[in-house]
Amino acid sequence: MNKPPLLASIFVLLLGSLNQVEGQKANWKENYLLASAQPGDNVVDFLTRYGLADYDCNINVFCKINNLLERATLKTTGLYKLPICVVHYNGKSIRTTLGIGDWKTAKRIETYNNYAQKEGLRQGNFIDNKKLWVPLHEINCPDEAVVVSPPANQKQEKEKPSAAIVGRFGEDYLTKGSRFYTIFGKKYAKTPLIDQRLNGKVFYLISGHGGPDVGAQGTRAGNTLCEDEYAYDVTLRLLRLLLSHGATAYMIVRDPNDGIRDGAYLDCDKDEEVWGKRVIPLLQRDRLLQRTDLINQLTEKHLRSGVTDQTIVEIHVDSRSQDTKTDVFFYFRPDSEPSKKLALKLHQTFQQKYQLLRGQRGYSGNVSARNLLTLKETSARKAVYIEMANIQNSWDQQRLVVQNNRQAVANWLFQGLSIK
Repeated sequence: MNKPPLLASIFVLLLGSLNQVEGQKANWKENYLLASAQPGDNVVDFLTRYGLADYDCNINVFCKINNLLERATLKTTGLYKLPICVVHYNGKSIRTTLGIGDWKTAKRIETYNNYAQKEGLRQGNFIDNKKLWVPLHEINCPDEAVVVSPPANQKQEKEKPSAAIVGRFGEDYLTKGSRFYTIFGKKYAKTPLIDQRLNGKVFYLISGHGGPDVGAQGTRAGNTLCEDEYAYDVTLRLLRLLLSHGATAYMIVRDPNDGIRDGAYLDCDKDEEVWGKRVIPLLQRDRLLQRTDLINQLTEKHLRSGVTDQTIVEIHVDSRSQDTKTDVFFYFRPDSEPSKKLALKLHQTFQQKYQLLRGQRGYSGNVSARNLLTLKETSARKAVYIEMANIQNSWDQQRLVVQNNRQAVANWLFQGLSIK
């Protein structure tokens, strides 16, 4: 029998190895990691939990493989395909497993697997169980995965903000794949631009009280609940959603160190300021006039630029007797049809959402006119004043202390504000 030439044998072996590598690569996109969403999750929330929302390409791929719109609210039933490929680890190295030569890419994938294990997203490490998680941004958009911070002595060049004016503590800057807003805190600072459907719209968000006035207070499990802290957290979450969809949004009351917080009990403090680093006055009327005067100045500025779609949203937490349950309810400006229409739209959104929550109690929130100073003293006629819950009632307190519930309220408000 004639033996094949040595070079031909090597060629066949190399070709077989290459085909094996290509087959491995081809299978990446056929073995997505499956996971379930949590109540109130939108696409960005879900991907943030898995450390994927920093990269726009992950959002695009996620929506494509799950046949979803980017603005979708996710269901808790069933499983979604994540832009993570589960690859059989060969026991040698990540580079030989994936057929890649770049050491830095392999190191990032290793770091991601360690992060997923530390956060409890995966059981065991990939070396032991031979299941390597490969985030798709390492394959589809590697340029976005490499974000290098400038040296300390080198001033970073800022691009012109594309969709937000959020003030001193919320200066935004752009990098490949992400936008950063420090006002949201370290965990949520990276805020992808999902789409531009709110481009050209201006929002003024006011979280109730702040500074010397913590607002209403309640107690739960030995902890003090301060109205201004929970209103601030929900308002921040709403702000992030608006910015993710191209809006120009002002966070009127601001805290220099309290970003979005996921804990149940939010520490009470009095270090909040008003946009532009303004000290919040001690007297209530002065506090309210400070905010309305600022909003009127900004409204006039945008009107001169031709922007007519401007909306004011003020968020509070109600306080009544402990045995009184309340649902999210809305006030509108009596002499303003746009204000009434907005309040009714938000109310309808909450009604629809509660109908989807099978097994839960019905929704009893209402809409009414009220001559509140914020509503009547601002020139933007599309304004709504929101009360979230009774901070004294133990049932209502769950809407505040459970972070997923706070996110759900923000999600529903966003959806109501986004409806044409």
